[in-house]
Amino acid sequence: MSSKPDDISSPIPRREFLKGAGAAGTAVAATLAPAAATPAAAQAQPATQPASASHPPETWLTLTPTEAAFITAAVDTIIPADNLSPSGSECGVAAFIDRQLAGAYGSGARLYRQGPFPKAKPELGYQLELNPREFFRAGIEAANAFSRKTYGKDFDRLNEKDREAALKTMEEGKAGFPGFSSATFFNALLQMTMEGFFADPMYGGNRNMAAWKMIGYPGLPATYREEIKTYFGKKYDKPPQSIADFS
Repeated sequence: MSSKPDDISSPIPRREFLKGAGAAGTAVAATLAPAAATPAAAQAQPATQPASASHPPETWLTLTPTEAAFITAAVDTIIPADNLSPSGSECGVAAFIDRQLAGAYGSGARLYRQGPFPKAKPELGYQLELNPREFFRAGIEAANAFSRKTYGKDFDRLNEKDREAALKTMEEGKAGFPGFSSATFFNALLQMTMEGFFADPMYGGNRNMAAWKMIGYPGLPATYREEIKTYFGKKYDKPPQSIADFS
């Protein structure tokens, strides 16, 4: 689940992120919205220059200003603006995470939470007593505490190089979070970032379908099933469509 930056002296490699996230992201879109399945042959293609952030300021549903600042800085470090797409926050990834944490997912509506809660092997999945909203609150607090101890300021106030180094330390489980490993938090943050970047825009992320345009994903599959023969082995050049386009 984790995308491992190879060199903290340069931006987290976008293509390394997409190598694991592209296929997983479209699968996430299918999980969040069953009508949006992965196309048979989606091929990566360069996008045009990213559009500037012209959207209005975010209205946060559950994140505090400190938490929103951390999430925004984190998703922009994982997905920096470049010639492939706008930054993570410009694509609505931070807003997506806020919405998810404010809803049923954040409250742990589908989690068994009766305990006991012993320390378990990673392959057994999430085993903490905290629901996802509480987990992200504790993780952000711990990440900022680690950042202040290491760099003298909160994570969102660090320069790009230090943010990358801080995330790498968290990913390796070396940030010393109380209660759970920093790697557990990093992996959850990375997973949510991928979901927000590739899911259907109706959930708040993937603004303007920037991620879909970047990888050539056509969106709602029922709209192109009759064109499979026409485009078999060829680039699908029509713009993608969201579930919201048909509502």
